[in-house]
Order: sequence, then C-alpha cells, then structure tokens
Amino acid sequence: MNWPKLLNKSVVTCMLIGFTSIGLQAQQTFEDYKKLYPDFNEVVLLDYQGYDISIENKKLKIIQNTSFESMILSENGIHNNEESFTYSELVKLLEYDAFSVINSNGKDKKIKVTQSAEKNSSSSSVFFDDIKERQLIFPHLEKGAKKVYNYKREFVDPFLLHKYMFIGGYPIKDATFEVKTDKNVNIGFKIFNDPNNTIQFKKTEVKGKIVYTWTLKDVKAFKFESNSPGVLHSAPHIDIYIKDYTINDKKTVVLDDVTLLHKYYQGFVNNLNKKECIDLKKITEDITKDKTTEEEKIKSIFYWVKDNIKYVAFENGYEGFIPREADLVFERKFGDCKDMANIIVSMAEYAKIKDVNLCWIGTREIPYSYTELATPAVDNHMIAAYKKGDEYIFLDATDRETRYGLPTSFIQGKEALINNGKEFKIVKVPIIDAKKNQVDDIVKVQIKDGKLIGKGKMEFIGFNRSMTLMQIGDASGKTRFEMIKSLVIKGNNKFNLNSFTEENIRNRDLPYNVNYDFELDNYIIKVDKELYLNPYLHKIFEKNPIQKDRVTGYDFEIISFFNSEYEFEIPANYKVKYIPKNFTLDNELLKVNAVFTESNNKILVKYTFEVKKLIIEPSDFQLWDDSIKKMKSNYSETLILTEK
Repeated sequence: MNWPKLLNKSVVTCMLIGFTSIGLQAQQTFEDYKKLYPDFNEVVLLDYQGYDISIENKKLKIIQNTSFESMILSENGIHNNEESFTYSELVKLLEYDAFSVINSNGKDKKIKVTQSAEKNSSSSSVFFDDIKERQLIFPHLEKGAKKVYNYKREFVDPFLLHKYMFIGGYPIKDATFEVKTDKNVNIGFKIFNDPNNTIQFKKTEVKGKIVYTWTLKDVKAFKFESNSPGVLHSAPHIDIYIKDYTINDKKTVVLDDVTLLHKYYQGFVNNLNKKECIDLKKITEDITKDKTTEEEKIKSIFYWVKDNIKYVAFENGYEGFIPREADLVFERKFGDCKDMANIIVSMAEYAKIKDVNLCWIGTREIPYSYTELATPAVDNHMIAAYKKGDEYIFLDATDRETRYGLPTSFIQGKEALINNGKEFKIVKVPIIDAKKNQVDDIVKVQIKDGKLIGKGKMEFIGFNRSMTLMQIGDASGKTRFEMIKSLVIKGNNKFNLNSFTEENIRNRDLPYNVNYDFELDNYIIKVDKELYLNPYLHKIFEKNPIQKDRVTGYDFEIISFFNSEYEFEIPANYKVKYIPKNFTLDNELLKVNAVFTESNNKILVKYTFEVKKLIIEPSDFQLWDDSIKKMKSNYSETLILTEK
C-alpha cells in the first residue's frame, strides 16, 4: 500500500490562485528576478492551493483549486518545459488550463499548451494503480517567459485531504494555501517545521464563508539531500482535516482523534475473510502440524508468506485501503502490504493462534504521531502484529529477508495502530539495538613476498544480514563475485579476492556468513630493515558521509555494531618495534575502541565501532565531525616491524 501518493501527493512545483494568476507579479521584471536569483534557472512566482468546502444539495462538496506560475531565468531553464499533476478515482480532475506567456513587441502573449498527455503513475513500486499523471509541455519558452497552469479537482472522500508543502526545487516568491468553508463546516489544521512562525495566517469572513489563509513569501529553494529522514521532517507544511459538518441540524463527525481515525479504518477491514478458504486452511495446517507452540506456528506462517506471496503495490480507488480477501491473495500468489498482512491474520485464525491482528503504521519518512495528527496522513503502510505475552512481534512480510522477531527497518521507532475489532491499541515499534545488527570480520594475515596473504570470515546478523542479502539479491557469476568483493575488500585497490564461500543464505534465523581468502599488494612499505603496516585493514567512515554544507539530518536507517579482529603473523626474521596505542571514543553518537596486543609471535587488533543514533541531526554535526577527525587521526597509526 502506497498511501502517501493518494493522501499527500502534491506536485512540489505546482500550485496557483483560482484561475487568475497572470499579472500578479507584474511589478518586477525579468532583470529584477535575474538579479535576485543569479544562481537559478527558474523562479516560481506563485504557488497556490485552495480548498472550497461547502454543503450543496444536502451533501458535502470539496473542490480544490491549484495554480502555478514561474519565470524562466536562463538558457538552461528553457529545457525545463514540462510540468505535471495527478488525479484518480478518489481525487477527480474537473478541468485544467495551461499556457506559456512570452513577451511579443512589449506585450504579454499567451500560447496555449497543446502537448498534453495522460499517463499512469510512474512509481516503480506500484504494480497497478488508477492514479493518472497529466503531463504538460510548455511551448516557445525563452528567457523571461512564464509557465502558467491551473487545475481543479474534486475530493470524493472528506477523510483524504492533501497536505500543502511550502517548498519547491526553485525559489518561490509567493506560496499560499487557502481553505474556504461554509459556516457549518469545521476544520482542523496542524503546521509542521515552522519554528519561527514565519508562515503568516489570517482568518476572515467573506460573503458568508470562513476563509483561512496561510502565506509564506520569498521561500528559499529546498535542498533535497541523500539519506535525509524524509522531506516531511524538515520542510514547512500544513495538514488540514475536516472535523465535522452539519446538514439540516444533523452533525456528521469526520476526524479529530484516534478513535475516529480507527473507526474510519475499521470500515475497510471489518468484513474480511468471512468465507473459509479450504486450500489456504490446508496449507496452514500442513506447515504448522509439527509445531508445538503458538510462536512456532506464527513464525512458520510468516516465513511461508514471505516465500510464497510476492510483494507488489496496488492503488485503485479504495483498493488502496481495503485488503483483498485472503483466498484471492492465496490464489494470485501476490499482493501489497495490506494483502500480505491480511493473509497472515487469516492463516493465524486457521491455526487457532490468538492475538494476531492487522495494524496500520507510517514508515519513518512520515514524522507524525497519532496524538499530533490523527488523520490518514500519519499512515502509509499495513502489517500484522502478534501479541506474545506483554510484547508484540511485528510481522511485515514485504521484506523477504528480515527474520522473525525483527520489524522491518523502515518502521523502527514508529507507532502502530493495532486493530482488535472495535478496540485498538497504539504500540511503539522498538529501535533494534546495534549489537543485534552486528557485523563481525575475523581475519588472519601472513606477510609473504611483500604481500598480505589472508583468510577471513564475515558474519552479518539482524538488519545487516537482511539488507546485505537484499542488495546481493539473485546475482550470480561475475556480478555476485564483484558484490562479495565489495563486502570484504581490505586495504586498497590492489586487493585481490581469490575465492569465497557463503553460508546460511536461505536460513533467516542464522547469520549470513562469507568465508574468503585474499591477497593485498602495495600495502606494506619497506624502508631499509623496517616494515610499515597500517593495522586498520578496513577504515569505517574514513570518508565522512555528512558533507559540510548539509542542512538536513542524516539517516543511517539502522544502528550497527562492527567488530573487526585482525591477527597479523610476525615473519620469522622480524620483531615488533612499535605497536599503536589503544584508542577509545565514546559519546552520544559513536562508540569506538581499538585494542592492540602482542602474543605468541602475533599482533592482535580488536577494533569495534558502534553507531548509536538512527538519525544524526544538524545539531549533532559538529560532534560528529569532531569524532570522525579523531578516528581519522587514529587511522594514520602504523605498526612497525624490524629485522632481528
């Protein structure tokens, strides 16, 4: 289930005012904007979105108007001649208009967009959806030309209003969000990521309607950065929802708390699986017949779904919300997240396992809790949960590799809304401890003919196991060899992987192991009678992943513990002249230890490295940078051997 596309998708560069945007920015010329934004190819002059919520013919009617106007500032900007917007069965397109505006003999001339195409949504994660994308190609663009478009949509479901983002990839002169309501319609709203209250708000009454307006002027271009927690964590935006409306003195309550949200969700699932599926029941009985405990049974069901039901995403009207019947999922052998969750719950019922329920949850790119925002915008995923005593085991079959007992990495720390008929419970998914995501690298090394000759074993557990195997996938031959080489590489680019074997590829409950042997040339430096050797064969975070000009947090996705143990055999005709000092670093972000010992003609290096936080916030950057500098200084230490 890919709900953000249905609930929250707003084309970042598209929003306007009614249908009257032309001329609003006439007070400034092309030369003015070019001076104001010398580093940009385009500036958005107007980015507007407005809702008109009214009662018509004794029914609630929700119309959304969107308007957009931008100016081309450079030759490169001319190539950005395409804009788009979306619509679906739940958000119906009523009309649209689009045109270029060019200067012709000192006057503005409109040139209508005639190249327009409707396409299915291009999301690679979606197998089928009914979301359409209208693509607009703007003609005759030149420096100083404008792109203008407007469109009107109708929202079928009052629970599914979109958020508005006060951002774009280009600077925005005027970003405005407006809601007009009849007096018998009450709305709620929540503003996020505006700590200095820069978004201007006013509430007025115009012609018997209540008008709410939020405006942000001179918005800087938003910097989209890799490994960010998600745009909603930092971009200023507003979520609105309808609390209630009254028709003929009868009040209809829509949203305002978690109880109402759950009631809405419950309507999608309370009639599921009323008919017994004989074949699915038999499969369930077969795979659980030798299991003696409930936990063994639910684990076997969980793994069976992972292995036999292929994950594909669907979006088709309310099918984006309603799980398909378990017998249909079983017959098709594919389904989306809610389908996989539902078949797990259905099989648990056949196995007479109690306390296995559907639950709704948002992935970590969504920052809200249910107390902050009790609307469908808080969720974009669906899983099952098994109550084992006082704890919950979260069952997300969309990730094939994750073992039973672990949630998927992308829901760590999130609240799950667990369904139990008319009742519900909110439970926080744990953040998995670093040592449960451990990577061990145990290496024995000899020095021969100026090379390092070594044998090693890498062991991956927890999320590091599943993420590594997901990355490798079904690769074979030379491709798999190169992938394994990138996992175990040591020293420098003269590393040569001779051979490798793998263990426990299919057994999720055991660590994934790689046994390997290698040669490493041009790593030892010989000066006269001395050999110089850097004992850190793998320098974790030698290159700082967080760049100096970064403005958003850095998301590691998981917290990890790396344990490296290197055993260097001292050549028979050499002795140790210098061993690096032990090193320790411990703060709220990292814990690093390096211990060097000499024993039985061997030098042992034990190096551990723990990342403590899922997300390094901008307030952490200085401490992070200082820590990396200390580590890099330690990485420069050298082991010295001298001839006897």
